[in-house]
Amino acid sequence: MYDYTDFDREYVEARVATFRDQVERRIEGKLTEEEFRPLRLMNGLYLQLHAYMLRVAIPYGTLDSRKMRQLAMIAERWDKGYGHFTTRQNIQYNWPKLRDVPDMLQALADVGMHAIQTSGNCIRNVTSDQFAGAAADEIEDPRPTAELIRQWSTDHPEFTWLPRKFKIAITGAPNDRAATKAHDIGLRMVRNDAGEPGYEVIVGGGLGRTPIVGKVVREFLPKADLLPYLEAILQVYNLHGRRDNKYKARIKILVHETGIEKIREDVEAAFAVNLTRFRPVSEALIAELEAAFAPPAFVTLSTGAHEAALKSNGAFRSWVDTNVTAHRRADYAVATISLKPVGGTPGDATAEQMRVVADLAETYGHDDIRVSHEQNLVLPHVPRAHLAAVYVALRDVGLASANVGLVSDIIACPGMDYCALATARSIPVAQEISQRFADLGLEHEIGPLKIKISGCINACGHHHIGHIGILGLDRAGVENYQITLGGDGTETAVVGERAGPGFAYGEIVPAVERLVRAYLKLREAPEETFLDAYRRLGPAPFKAALYPEEERSDAA
Repeated sequence: MYDYTDFDREYVEARVATFRDQVERRIEGKLTEEEFRPLRLMNGLYLQLHAYMLRVAIPYGTLDSRKMRQLAMIAERWDKGYGHFTTRQNIQYNWPKLRDVPDMLQALADVGMHAIQTSGNCIRNVTSDQFAGAAADEIEDPRPTAELIRQWSTDHPEFTWLPRKFKIAITGAPNDRAATKAHDIGLRMVRNDAGEPGYEVIVGGGLGRTPIVGKVVREFLPKADLLPYLEAILQVYNLHGRRDNKYKARIKILVHETGIEKIREDVEAAFAVNLTRFRPVSEALIAELEAAFAPPAFVTLSTGAHEAALKSNGAFRSWVDTNVTAHRRADYAVATISLKPVGGTPGDATAEQMRVVADLAETYGHDDIRVSHEQNLVLPHVPRAHLAAVYVALRDVGLASANVGLVSDIIACPGMDYCALATARSIPVAQEISQRFADLGLEHEIGPLKIKISGCINACGHHHIGHIGILGLDRAGVENYQITLGGDGTETAVVGERAGPGFAYGEIVPAVERLVRAYLKLREAPEETFLDAYRRLGPAPFKAALYPEEERSDAA
């Protein structure tokens, strides 16, 4: 993975020192909260319901054991012993004391990490496919590109005060595991007719109160032209994006109101100008980035013991069947570590669990760890010969839930338990849904099913692109949960359709159960997923299950 240069280290150290002075002035009363707010946000520090929250950047979701151990230490020393992994592949600490935050940032800097641009109206942490560099379907590892974008975008003078925050995602495979169409800019690796790698550029996606699937603005962009083209998109947005209404200040609204044809015309015009002023990215830098993400030194080991363990241990086999994905090498595997135990908080990991993951990566996984946008952790390069040992170690610390992609693998934002913006609880709903289906013993029978929960209209839980999406709202002081159906965040992205009237807190779990039981009755075969059945049948039979005849009059 990429290691900071001397320049990077000096820059981050200077930022820490500056913020330490700003914190001292705030504590001494020399800065008001209003004056301090933009300064803390530039360093990833939010003021939540009960305490400050520090959001730490994990660029393109890539970590090594040293960094993971440092995250564990920070959780133990300055927080409550855990961290929360987010849908932007970051980690959040929910209980830091203001005086301690500069020390936390210094500890991050010591291992080449920071919290810069994890908040504010700037280009946020670039996210990527959690299987990058390992996936069998990959055209090219997208992480060198993601690192290039990180370097270009960090403290970019023109894009530090954008109309609103700006999010970029990139995937190197035709199967989109980075939700690129739900981002302000999405990049998908493709090849042209000559076989040359480049990017399909998607613009204007996003969720929140106005969910929109991004549109293709360029079908093929040569790799060498990436930065001037991205700059052109940002220039158009910065110039024309609305600043009179923060709810309409995202590029998706600009694309929607202006039309993709006009946006394409404006971007191409700015791009033509940029080509005359941009110096090509140096070949030395490109070589440096590609070398940083070169495949590890793979080893060849017998898989005989692995095959024997599969036959003798049913729990291990279930974990492999559910949580393990094909690697580009047949004797290796990609192991996803679920952070969604039954009844647990989605995305949370204790300091002890983080250290175990670090140890496993170092011992068995070529010292490579990923954070997925679905709030799980990934060991992307594990010899199949070592999977059994990995499983046992994970099991011993409560990380061996065999549920990746299943009904209990729920994405959920912090909701009203933590977030000052939330209008309803998310975490308890996720916990109760996972517990309900665990009690019913139906999870593996149901098969792939993505449930996503947001505690407010900002949609940090990505509910719009859940097969079943749940949005918690406030209705006259009472929590009310709306359900959307048929959402999809992959290469076939679509925004889910609202099913109908919302449900009270005590009604939402039974409502989800009715939906799932209806699907089990309606599917043509066990291989037909919930999403496939919904697309085949349409919403009518699912709405009928959701709103039984005897309840419709009351619901209305």
